[in-house]
Amino acid sequence: MKRTMTAHLLLATVGATFALAGCGSGGSPGSAAGSSPEESVTASATTSGSEATAPTSSTAGHAPSDTSTDGSTDARQPPQDPDFCTSGELSLSLGEGGGAAGTVYRPLRFTNVSDFPCVLRGFPGVSYVAGDDGHQVGKPAEHIGSKGPALTLYPGDVAHADVGFVQVRNYDTQACSPTEVRGLRVYPPQETASKFVEIPGTGCARADLHGNQLTVSTIEEGPGER
Repeated sequence: MKRTMTAHLLLATVGATFALAGCGSGGSPGSAAGSSPEESVTASATTSGSEATAPTSSTAGHAPSDTSTDGSTDARQPPQDPDFCTSGELSLSLGEGGGAAGTVYRPLRFTNVSDFPCVLRGFPGVSYVAGDDGHQVGKPAEHIGSKGPALTLYPGDVAHADVGFVQVRNYDTQACSPTEVRGLRVYPPQETASKFVEIPGTGCARADLHGNQLTVSTIEEGPGER
C-alpha cells in the first residue's frame, strides 16, 4: 500500500514536470510568432521612410542646378566695346538709285541681323563677279571721298555706302571688253569674308581700263534714300 502511494506520487510528479515542459515549449512558438509582426512593421516603416524622403531630397538637390542653368542661359549680355561687323552679322541689299553724267548711284545697304551691336567704318570692297565660280570681272571699285567715322549698328540698324555704276557703253568696246556679270562681291570694312549681292548687268573685263567702272563712298548712317 505504501509502495503503491509512492508510485502514484512519482507518476504525478513526472506528469507535472512534463506538463510544465509542454507549457514552456508552447510559449516559445508563441513568442516567435509574436516577434515576426514587430520585425515586419519595423522593416516596413524603415522602407516607407526611405521611399518618402528620397524624392524630397532628390527634388531639393536638383532645384538649384536647374535655376542656375536657366540663369546662365539668360545671362548673355551685349559687349561693352562692340567689334567690327562680320559678314555673318550683316545682310546686304541695293536701294534705288539716281543717275548723273553716265553714272548711276545706288546705296549699298548694310543691316545688322545679329543679336548684338557691331561697328562699321570706312570703305567696303566692291567688285563685279561673273560665272558659276564667281570670278572677278575688271577692276574693283575706286574709293571716293574721305573715310568717315565709326558707326555702331544695333540689331536692325542700317548703314549704307553709295556705289557708282558707270555706263559700260561710255567705253570703247575694245578697251572695255564688255562681259555679262551676275552681281557684286562685297567685303565689309575690316572683313575678309565676302557677301554676294545679285545685280545682273554688264561690266568691263579689262583690268587696264582707263577710268573706273565702279566707285564706292565711305559707309554712312541710314539706308541712303534718294
